Amino acid sequence: MDFVRKLVPVFLFASCVLLVTINDNRVEASHRVYSRLQSVPAGEVKQLHRTAYHFQPPQHWINDPNGPMYFNGLYHLFYQYNPKGSVWGNIVWAHSISKDLINWEALPHAVFPSKPFDVNGTWSGSVTILPGNRPVILYTGLDNDKRQIQNYAVPANVSDPYLREWLKPDDNPLVIPSSDMNASQFRDPTTAWWHGGHWRMLVGGKRKHRGMAWLYRSKDFKHWVKAKHALHSASQTGMWECPDFFPVSLHGKNGMDTSKVGEDVKHVFKVSLDETRYEYYTVGKYDPEGDIYLPDNTSVDGRDGLRLDYGNFYASKTFFDPSKNRRILWGWANESDTAEDDTAKGWAGVQAIPREVWLSPDGKQVLQWPVAELETLRGQKVDLKSIQNIIPGKLVEVKGITAAQADVDVTFSLASLDKAEEFDPNWEKLDAESVCALKRSHVQGGVGPFGLATLASQNLEEFTPVFFRVFKTKANKHKVLMCSDAKGSTLRPFDIKQYRPSFAGYVDVDLAAEKKISLRSLIDHSVVESFAAGGKTCILSRVYPTLAVNDAAHLFVFNNGTEPVSVQTLSAWSMSPPKLMNQNLDF
Repeated sequence: MDFVRKLVPVFLFASCVLLVTINDNRVEASHRVYSRLQSVPAGEVKQLHRTAYHFQPPQHWINDPNGPMYFNGLYHLFYQYNPKGSVWGNIVWAHSISKDLINWEALPHAVFPSKPFDVNGTWSGSVTILPGNRPVILYTGLDNDKRQIQNYAVPANVSDPYLREWLKPDDNPLVIPSSDMNASQFRDPTTAWWHGGHWRMLVGGKRKHRGMAWLYRSKDFKHWVKAKHALHSASQTGMWECPDFFPVSLHGKNGMDTSKVGEDVKHVFKVSLDETRYEYYTVGKYDPEGDIYLPDNTSVDGRDGLRLDYGNFYASKTFFDPSKNRRILWGWANESDTAEDDTAKGWAGVQAIPREVWLSPDGKQVLQWPVAELETLRGQKVDLKSIQNIIPGKLVEVKGITAAQADVDVTFSLASLDKAEEFDPNWEKLDAESVCALKRSHVQGGVGPFGLATLASQNLEEFTPVFFRVFKTKANKHKVLMCSDAKGSTLRPFDIKQYRPSFAGYVDVDLAAEKKISLRSLIDHSVVESFAAGGKTCILSRVYPTLAVNDAAHLFVFNNGTEPVSVQTLSAWSMSPPKLMNQNLDF
């Protein structure tokens, strides 16, 4: 072996151990491995906070959506799953199929530890569809030496419309870390793309504290050679997990095949930062001849840059849907509860609603919107039209729907921005979450806070506000803050270790010109997934109310600014559960 390796157990809680890998005197944290996995029988799984229309299995732990794809008329979702308990561990590639991205049928697990090259784990990856309509899974396996290596799997019978069985050929692995690379920080191969006679794929990693997107090339998809330079890297970002790299059109919403290049194309490069547990992306140009990606100078390249989602959202993956000529983004709505609570519930984690993604008209960011198929679940509808001048402190209840399981779309209009608060220059050093924590929904402002009080109890003992607040900068421009504040979402005592952040991001919108801003929120028992200004800023929150559950949940429109705000339009629907949601996952 070309490095010295051993595993040191570091005890974090009574129930779990964190494996720390030591390589050449470098210490690297790995996934938590729980020594006491509790498998709750399906009949005893607690339903109180389970979602109704977000994707999840009947029980146990899920995380990353590995390789969503469209193939022969069906959508396939592969995802990380623990078949033995509701905490991370024993991870396999679970497999479900759908005709509409809404109703899902569970199939036998596609990939699970069984060979020397993945005996200690089958972790995240992607799917590439080769010429001849042949899908191939690329995934990270942990071998006998606990190295992270890149493997492949193929359908046992490509004529099977469901692709029920997958084979892992014995010529694996495809790629192993070189002697100068950290073998515990080398994972999550991307969907491959073709150009100039070679396939290319990326593998996430890091060098010292520099995030790396290692580039590999192959002529035949079996023999891969590491490029002399990474496709992209950035200092002071740590490990780059779950990289994603895809083209977007400069004109319109149409999606593109992953191999598309040209003058009418830009590229999006996304990584999930292991250190922050958030995702960051840039928009830029890809030079296919030099195999280099150069971000535009319109956003920061690093942890202060753009995020696909400013909430509980991680390890996302996109795929091209040729049936509707769109690119779809899927992410993991990671758990905000503690491992102990997850185990007791018998389930942990859900997937976000699939989102269509495209480039904004100004080319500076991507826009995201729930796939249109979600609207087939809409039931009872209420409309509140033209509510003029909601005065400070006033609440308007949205009645006639199931507030714990709803889809709400509202547009606010602003008569004047004259009373917008001054943006403190010291806040330039803070992230949006920190500003939201200082300026929460109960702190009266000038223009805002205004928005929706979701999953609210009757007397607002607990609620999750999703709201806007408008500031005025020294340059006499306006800065719009969007918050989804979980701090008051539950009456559970704070001595229970629970993640209740003030999620927030800024919205790039010219309110002085438009005088209005929209907000759509998908409310689903323990999920509030929100989209501002047509998908410019997105925040998904995981919350666990005690009073505002099921029929006891309420929904309000509120304004706590001194400047009156009007509701231009508001439509809200009760959401029905899909007819089929991943049942019979006992393989």
